Amino acid sequence: MGTEGPPGGRASPGPQDPRPSIFHSVKFFVLCHSLLQLAQLMISGYLKSSISTVEKRFGLSSQTSGLLAAFNEVGNTALIVFVSYFGSRVHRPRLIGCGAVLVALAGLLMSLPHFISEPYRYDHARPEDLSQDFKASLCLPTTSAPAPAPSNDSCLSYTEAKHLAVVGIMFTAQTLLGVGSVPIQPFGISYIDDFAHNSNSPLYIGILFAVTMMGPGMAYGLGGLMLRLYVDIDRMPEGGISLTPKDPRWVGAWWLGFLISAGAVALAAAPYFFFPREMPKEKYELGFRRRVLAVAASPVKKGEDSSSEQSPGGSPEKQDGLVQIAPDLSVIQFIKVFPRVLLRTLRHPIFLLVVLSQVCLSSMVAGTATFLPKFLERQFSVTASFANLLIGCLPIPLSIMGIVVGGVLVKRLHLGPLRCSVLCLLGSLACILISLPLFFIGCSTHQVAGIMPPPGGQPGPVLFPGCTEPCSCSPDNFNPVCDPSTRVEYISPCHAGCTGRVVQEAPDDGLVFYTNCSCVVGGGPVPAGSCDSACSHLVLLFVLLVSLAAALISVTHTPSFILILRGVKKEDKALAVGIQFMLQRVLAWMPSPVIHGSAIDTTCVHWAQSCGRRAVCRYYDHDLLRNRFLGLQFFFKTGCLVCFALVLAVLRQQEKEAETKAALPSPGQEQQQLMPGPEKKPKESKV
Repeated sequence: MGTEGPPGGRASPGPQDPRPSIFHSVKFFVLCHSLLQLAQLMISGYLKSSISTVEKRFGLSSQTSGLLAAFNEVGNTALIVFVSYFGSRVHRPRLIGCGAVLVALAGLLMSLPHFISEPYRYDHARPEDLSQDFKASLCLPTTSAPAPAPSNDSCLSYTEAKHLAVVGIMFTAQTLLGVGSVPIQPFGISYIDDFAHNSNSPLYIGILFAVTMMGPGMAYGLGGLMLRLYVDIDRMPEGGISLTPKDPRWVGAWWLGFLISAGAVALAAAPYFFFPREMPKEKYELGFRRRVLAVAASPVKKGEDSSSEQSPGGSPEKQDGLVQIAPDLSVIQFIKVFPRVLLRTLRHPIFLLVVLSQVCLSSMVAGTATFLPKFLERQFSVTASFANLLIGCLPIPLSIMGIVVGGVLVKRLHLGPLRCSVLCLLGSLACILISLPLFFIGCSTHQVAGIMPPPGGQPGPVLFPGCTEPCSCSPDNFNPVCDPSTRVEYISPCHAGCTGRVVQEAPDDGLVFYTNCSCVVGGGPVPAGSCDSACSHLVLLFVLLVSLAAALISVTHTPSFILILRGVKKEDKALAVGIQFMLQRVLAWMPSPVIHGSAIDTTCVHWAQSCGRRAVCRYYDHDLLRNRFLGLQFFFKTGCLVCFALVLAVLRQQEKEAETKAALPSPGQEQQQLMPGPEKKPKESKV
């Protein structure tokens, strides 16, 4: 086979073995790897589906939650470069299994804060004051109001230290998740490519990607199901809870999804410890091997070269870029030579422009994937579970469809680099045009007494000035009520001057009303909960336009890869793809969630306070939120469009230069064709 056998010679069953093991079948490896990558992407994407819930549960700002969502890229980026170095020196299936076990442990670690934290108290009442829950939110005279706990009691040093420990655990878990994900995809693809029949390898890798692309959609679907359950479903209070998923204080069982995903990853990791280091090629390997050897003495054909780029057992001449030199270098030499090869690759203008366009595109995708559920919750007053189900059912499937359509167009129309750039330019332009109406789909924040003025106007005269003067309202209390007649929201019954509470039994749950409200016309009753958005019915139209825009921009995925592969030298192709993914992580997937989170935080108009520090945002200015969130998306889409336009301009310029050279006399033309070969090959292969 031309590859080094494992110790003991047990890698592949010989002809005398009447029962070859299923673990020597590349088809079974493809099945296992599809399931593993599906589960790994599901656990990686699950945090994005529950980001707003984690914010409410632990009092995090959007900037902090964005940093948390991006932190798995830190460990991933720090180690991904060394995959090229260690790729042919390790037992790849076992390393994949170890990485998957680490991913599963990271999932368990992500759920640990739920078990070490106290039960969620949405009413800010102490456990011993459960009989006074509702009184804590009512308007009571100062003399009869429950004595508030001293500020020192709720902000003891160990409480703040516990909060920091919880946040630190989640950041550590995200780092381990990134580290564990490093070997899974690169080693799995190279293992399939090495031991599958060369004509079957593209099919297997296509099946692998088709299955794993469903992972993010399943993550949002799992989030939609888990967030319907109350966070403390494992330790419910005796009297139950008076919250519904539509209540802004509702926190779903975010931790349960991590346990389910971690279990799925652990199950998918088990078979990898039984796969051999190397397995026999599929059927007809010997005949194909003979054909390869027959042409080995002649110049290598393009088709065979592309199928054996990453084969650790192939001849060194067939291995490209950094993969060619890695086996002959020590780790120190590898680190020293990598920057030179990186700079050499970045000198190609087409490669640089296409990578910049994909950085812009990835920045847009990272911000959307992380904060679109929260945006839908705030802008259209939908529950977190419904927002996740919408995203899992529309934008993600249409994005997959766009990627497939782009690949079909490239194949059927036989698009070259110039036409690929035109297709990318048209896809980006159509995406921008579809996205423009999104700026006008939404409505302003409804009036919140003492926080937000009426939409589109200045603060009007207060109906009942001083109506809350007799009350001793805590500024930290958050139990919103809505006056349906005026669509004015109060942050608590106390701020509405309510002194009574009534619970009406309903088939599914009790409906809570507050009565005798001195700040409300007629005195109430007013229902508990925030006022519904006036444009909740537009959420489906908004998500549909987002999905169409995602499908159109996804059409550029395959053509942009073609531009990268055609824009660099043949010996740099393998490295160019690796550099592309590394730059996407460093420049897009790591900073983009933090940038989007910071932009969202600037639109907050009322912050909850915890121990004197700013915690979760209670109310946003919806107009600012829409304009800044979508404006940031528009900025990245425009950057992508500009880069593709420059790519088209460079390609046209190169085409004109080629035509000019072709018009030269025949002897000169022959000299022009012969000169680059002998001069460039030693120069490019010198490193």
